[in-house]
Amino acid sequence: TPPLYNDDDPYIAGVVRPILAQQGDKLPVSAFSPDGFVPLGTSACEKRGVAVAVPVWIPENCIQCGQCSMVCPHAAIRPVLADAEELEGAPESFATVPAKGKGFEGLAWRIQTYAMDCLGCGSCANVCPAKNKALVMTPLAEVQESLNASLKFAEENVSLKEDLVDRFSIKGSQLRQPLLEFSGACAGCGETPYVKLATQLFGERMLIANATGCSSIWGGSSPSTPYCVNKNSGFGPAWGNSLFEDAAEFGLGICEAYKQRRAKVEDLAREALKAEGLEPELAEALNGWLANKDDAVKSAEYGEAICDLVDHDTPVEALHELLHQSDMLTKKSFWIFGGDGWAYDIGYGGLDHVLASGEDINVLVLDTEVYSNTGGQASKATPIGSVAKFAAGGKNVRKKELGRMAMTYGYVYVASVCMGADITQVVKAFKEAEAYHGPSLIIAYAPCINQGIRKGMGKSMEEGKLAVKAGYWPLYRFNPAAAAEGRNPFTLDSKAPDGGLDSFLLGENRYAQLEQKAPEKAKEMRETMAKQYGERYEDLKKLSE
Repeated sequence: TPPLYNDDDPYIAGVVRPILAQQGDKLPVSAFSPDGFVPLGTSACEKRGVAVAVPVWIPENCIQCGQCSMVCPHAAIRPVLADAEELEGAPESFATVPAKGKGFEGLAWRIQTYAMDCLGCGSCANVCPAKNKALVMTPLAEVQESLNASLKFAEENVSLKEDLVDRFSIKGSQLRQPLLEFSGACAGCGETPYVKLATQLFGERMLIANATGCSSIWGGSSPSTPYCVNKNSGFGPAWGNSLFEDAAEFGLGICEAYKQRRAKVEDLAREALKAEGLEPELAEALNGWLANKDDAVKSAEYGEAICDLVDHDTPVEALHELLHQSDMLTKKSFWIFGGDGWAYDIGYGGLDHVLASGEDINVLVLDTEVYSNTGGQASKATPIGSVAKFAAGGKNVRKKELGRMAMTYGYVYVASVCMGADITQVVKAFKEAEAYHGPSLIIAYAPCINQGIRKGMGKSMEEGKLAVKAGYWPLYRFNPAAAAEGRNPFTLDSKAPDGGLDSFLLGENRYAQLEQKAPEKAKEMRETMAKQYGERYEDLKKLSE
């Protein structure tokens, strides 16, 4: 079903509205689905309108890169492509420019703000690489009416054009509908852009096991969810939340269950091929699926062909049963999401078990370097010298090297990424990790309000960039598939530290607080960190050589 924007749907009218009005205790049990499922896309009905200022697009300045959409934590700004027919009757506020690039001939380009869903962080305007900024933060009261009018026109008259360019590129990914939208995450959140990107790359075939933490709160707080379905295909992520400590096992169980079901479908396809009088086209489709069942695109193509060619009244029992399990034909993308408190600490045993299993499953760690959702306690991801709860005098030991530990298995794909520093590397890592037929681990640097970024959360992407330049957060990819081809599996994607570590650290309250309370201790810890991170870079450099 499409996203729910109004009260026409009984779930919105009968469940969401009463709960949002603090009247949920008056709802009878019968108001809820007995199986625990809730409709997708329900956060779209909330329309909070809480931003003081929202981004307004300056058409003549836009270089059409898509970076503003990529970094938006709430999917509240998106590119729109329209043809001449779709532009007929457009309101004056719906300004466009000719779309640039091969494959975009005859189309018009627009950056559309969802004014009532924006939280006003300004991250989009801050990352705009145009010489003259193409986005200007403007008081919501001044532009609300015009932006709402242009959005209404776009949604009612302009179709999604998702396949004009490779989806595994910045622009291509951002032309795809985000299947995570309008969450309740903090303004400028560093976590949601990674998950939003994952849904744009794999969302229509994703299954997500989410550890408890920030990502489960903004990802599924009753009564609404920001995960939604694609308007073109009708498919979207299937999301579930388990306990803090067992999300990895929960995700592995889902993966194993689907693996068994898919093995049954494979048996049915082989059995069907033995049937007498099988149409040649159907035989070709069945053989094609068997040969490409582990390829996301081809498994879907051959699966659709099988469904189109099989008569529902077929006397071949194997084909009849195969149709009933047709949801298994497209290769699924299995993901486990969680924060550093889960991955480095409470859920580490399960995470290690999943990585060691060798199964084709992906893990995304949203690393804020502190227990963000529960109030800012130190985790094993908290670096030396950082002030947090239970580390009021600055943490005395260094951060756990989760990525380097996982690489020792040799058969686990590992990537360390930071969207603010290198968007292209992030997309590349997601593509490689999901394509790798084995366990993968992506550790993503996620600036957080708990870090006390003095520039403000609207500068979270810039903060990530400074972290990488200073050597605080290295960028790398370890791909066992490259080793199988005789190439070095390790790629170092960041440069040597630029000497700006002190400046970076003192730009965040979690480090600046110790400088104020105990300057000598703070200096000693910063020097220790600089030494440790310098040595780490040299170790990584040797691996890359």
